[in-house]
Amino acid sequence: MDFKALAEEVIQGYDITNEEAMQILECPDEEILELLNSAYIIRKHYYGNEVKLNMIINTKSGACQENCGYCAQSRDSTNPIEKYRMMQKDEIVEGAKRAYQLQSGTYCIVASGRGPTTRELHQVTSAVKEIKEKYDLKICACLGILKPGQAEQLMEAGVDRYNHNINTSENHHDAITTSHSYQDRVGTVGKVKEAGISPCSGVIVGMKETKQDVIQMALALKELDADSIPVNFLHAMEGTLLEGTDELTPVYCLKVLSLFRFINPTKEIRISGGREVNLRSLQPLGLYAANSVFIGDYLTTAGQEGTKDHQMLKDLGFEIDYVGSGRPI
Repeated sequence: MDFKALAEEVIQGYDITNEEAMQILECPDEEILELLNSAYIIRKHYYGNEVKLNMIINTKSGACQENCGYCAQSRDSTNPIEKYRMMQKDEIVEGAKRAYQLQSGTYCIVASGRGPTTRELHQVTSAVKEIKEKYDLKICACLGILKPGQAEQLMEAGVDRYNHNINTSENHHDAITTSHSYQDRVGTVGKVKEAGISPCSGVIVGMKETKQDVIQMALALKELDADSIPVNFLHAMEGTLLEGTDELTPVYCLKVLSLFRFINPTKEIRISGGREVNLRSLQPLGLYAANSVFIGDYLTTAGQEGTKDHQMLKDLGFEIDYVGSGRPI
């Protein structure tokens, strides 16, 4: 398959077919550099050589009533993670200072649970207002399924983006969780869009789904018109339903990132959780398809040191896409 010619067609507005999508995922390993170069043609057209940095703070850990099979914070998980209630406003603001120091453009405020209580939402919105005044960071909130009116409150406080991942395909959803539906997730993305907040929604690859499921995930996010798409690679945790699952190879992860770029050419594609253990030494190559990356730690797992990420970007010749007062954009 001529991936370069396909990339040029995508830039001209062409939507790849299911057959072409499958050919990307089934690209022979020895042709991976050709595929990545083609994905980079699309990426460079829309984003140049800039990389967006994002940092997560886990503001509330564990004690979640959902039964998501991948998550160490799930009600069914026996993983001995640290558990704590929603952080105080000052702690959330202090995390923003660290994000600013790491040159992150987006600060992601994440909390476990089905959705935020009134008190928890107030703590987040109060922190967001102060962060905007002090650091002018882009704020992404990830607080679960929102109740009526909560999206509007987040918007008024200054939240720029809201993350609620579809995680997997609609067909595979019930194999991963049954405590909420696929439509619950899609509905929350719709609510934040209606409130005027930029939608962020992504996936977790490596949860015993088929290649066709992966294609359907990318197409679903195109249909949802998600502005930012985090692509996570399963880091199976002890004590979870998916404990011991290890289906991914570094090269396959690169094919997945390329697929998401071909299907969602204009969107922010972010290499997210599990990159260190799944992409391993091939992490730098992922940024030829993706244009965004998480730095620092994740929710319940440690990430790569921020200084190593900055060195990786420098070695690749990429530039950081800064967002924030007092820094170049």
